[in-house]
Amino acid sequence: MRMAAPYLIAVTLAAQGPPAAVRSPEVHPDRTVTFRLRAPQAALVELTGEVLRGKRSEPMTKGSDGVWSVTIGPLPPEIWIYNFRVQGVELPDPSNINLMPRAAGTAAVSSLVEVPGDRPLFYDTRPVPHGEVRMVLYESKTMDVDRYFWVYTPPGYDKSNAKYPVYYLLHGNGETQNGWVMNGRANIILDNLIADGKAQPMIVVMPHGHPVQSASVGPYQEVPPVAEQGLRNYKLFTKDLLEQIIPTVEKNYRVYADADHRAIGGLSMGAMQSIAIGLAHPEMFHYVLAYSGGFGSLGVESASADVETQTPWKELLTNPAEAKKSLRLLFLGCGQDEAGMLAPGKKLAGLLKDKGIRVEWADHPGDHVFSVWRNLLNDSLPMLFRE
Repeated sequence: MRMAAPYLIAVTLAAQGPPAAVRSPEVHPDRTVTFRLRAPQAALVELTGEVLRGKRSEPMTKGSDGVWSVTIGPLPPEIWIYNFRVQGVELPDPSNINLMPRAAGTAAVSSLVEVPGDRPLFYDTRPVPHGEVRMVLYESKTMDVDRYFWVYTPPGYDKSNAKYPVYYLLHGNGETQNGWVMNGRANIILDNLIADGKAQPMIVVMPHGHPVQSASVGPYQEVPPVAEQGLRNYKLFTKDLLEQIIPTVEKNYRVYADADHRAIGGLSMGAMQSIAIGLAHPEMFHYVLAYSGGFGSLGVESASADVETQTPWKELLTNPAEAKKSLRLLFLGCGQDEAGMLAPGKKLAGLLKDKGIRVEWADHPGDHVFSVWRNLLNDSLPMLFRE
């Protein structure tokens, strides 16, 4: 019996099987890293992202098997962000399960590659008691959408009757409520600090800072148009936080409900939200923290030189008496390569300190990236809720 040509082609393809899996990224013992992407029809593929440490892109080379590759480094130990750019389109690495989640309508999803150190770093898991991260689904009356906030509970929370202080920790622009865990490893940093006796056991609440619906709760909904609409809508978020999230936390978790046991902080957009909300509500927050935001400008040094004339710093410097009464800690910090924030932030911290306000400053190598923010979180957590 004569076989039809399409049948023979199908049998041949089945015998060959699918193409071999692409290994990407591959971290070598010398801390160089090879990235690979199968894209046989592409004419141009580049590596992009924080992993290039300031370089805009790195061209990749196409092999005879249609797999593009490039090796970079050696890299310092860190968790690095990267993407592939295929003929101008940014894509995550399809061979890598470690992804940096994003909010709807923002930047492309990115991939993460971890380059290990010679010994465990402060954000690496250790054989210590671990806390839990819980997803709390609620209907936001402010935004008329279903949303999550995430809650870290310290080790032993469920076996204890103790009350805990609470830190409201806010993400940056383009992220979601899971950013501080998925990208920042905040829960692991806390586990390690608590185990070492360096930080007080605390509840950490990580809300969704954008006025959009959380993922995986139903068909996507846009927030109804309102004044100041946009992805960084401080008015809506402030109302949601103060009127719904905080009361929900205080109803369902064993937390102290006073300003001495309540902190607010965040990175970038979350830092700006923390400064705006925290300093405007001293009756609510006696600890305010800002990592790379709320002072200076992102990459515009000249626009930030007069930071002391800007709100809310002008008002704080003019009348520091109230802040000295209530503000137990103002923590500011950024990356050493953040030209628009480093000098203004240091200047501001010095001016506030001269007025008798308890302010702490820290900076670390890097630009506006998570390698900086993880370090700032690790620096500042031990300062919270101390006598």
